[in-house]
Amino acid sequence: MSEQIILVPRISSLPEHEARAGLLLRWLVRRDIVAALPSTCGALGNGMAHAIAAGARAIAERPERLPFEQPLNGLQIVSKRCIYTPSEDFLEEAGCPECRQEIGEALFDSLDEWMPGDTDNFTCPECGHEDDINGFLFLQPCAFSNLGLVFNGWGPAGLRQAFVDELAERLGYPLAQVRVKR
Repeated sequence: MSEQIILVPRISSLPEHEARAGLLLRWLVRRDIVAALPSTCGALGNGMAHAIAAGARAIAERPERLPFEQPLNGLQIVSKRCIYTPSEDFLEEAGCPECRQEIGEALFDSLDEWMPGDTDNFTCPECGHEDDINGFLFLQPCAFSNLGLVFNGWGPAGLRQAFVDELAERLGYPLAQVRVKR
């Protein structure tokens, strides 16, 4: 079993998300964190990903646990609208930042409208507060966006907060860090 770390901007529709994905990939390649050319080291879709590179040691909390010798060790960039939640024991709990009421069931039911892009927003059924769905409070890390950076097999190593912060600054939005076991 492999554990992914997925970094997701906390905005449903990141402007120019495909162009930004390309810029991020070039930045990661320049820093020798991932390889420039894709290979079959990913877990999603056709399995093509950008393999881990030596510079990944500088951004990992526990570099000795990086998946250098594992078949699934690459970065995959997802540039379509997706729901990112933990794969185990996800509680589907959410709260309103305005009234602080539990609204998880209604919020997760609304994903049928969010997923096809009918809306980016959710309205609290308790107080009427409306915001991007990512603006609500979640007890477990999750996010909803048209961009996701999937680090296959990097879960045990973790990512240094300074790297996550730098990536968030480059995107202009805070990031959620979601862990998924495959």
